[in-house]
Amino acid sequence: MAISVGDAAPAGSLTLITADGPAAKDASELFGSGTVALVGVPGAFTPTCNDNHVPGYLENAEALKARGVDAIYILSANDHHVMRAWEKNLGSAGKVHMLADWDASYAKALGLEIDISAYGLGMRAKRFSILFKDGKAAAVNVEDNPGQVSNTSAAALMDAL
Repeated sequence: MAISVGDAAPAGSLTLITADGPAAKDASELFGSGTVALVGVPGAFTPTCNDNHVPGYLENAEALKARGVDAIYILSANDHHVMRAWEKNLGSAGKVHMLADWDASYAKALGLEIDISAYGLGMRAKRFSILFKDGKAAAVNVEDNPGQVSNTSAAALMDAL
């Protein structure tokens, strides 16, 4: 069952990309306090994620923070090497934080996984955005079509603030 408004962030471990290298982090540490945006994407470097979805968060990072968002995390079912390369490619360090969910286990814990093996990508995260306030989901948005960005955009998340 997918996470809903009012639900607590599920337990789980993720790999945060830092300047010092990958760091294992507990979900409660990342999403348990303050106002945090978690944005799930099917894959690093994939066309919609790379060219449309994440750039919107980069362009609006300061506006989101001005509206009270303490941190913005981008989650993808890729390994930490890929997420680090994507961070460098996008120039996203300092604006958003990259999270590697290499086996989509956290996407599964959220109930927001998608099997896109038919396209050669395997189990991935659905395209989503969640606004956590003190560890509870205050807004949950999921795209019906993983190639589309509408209700999971940065602008849509700002409307939820």
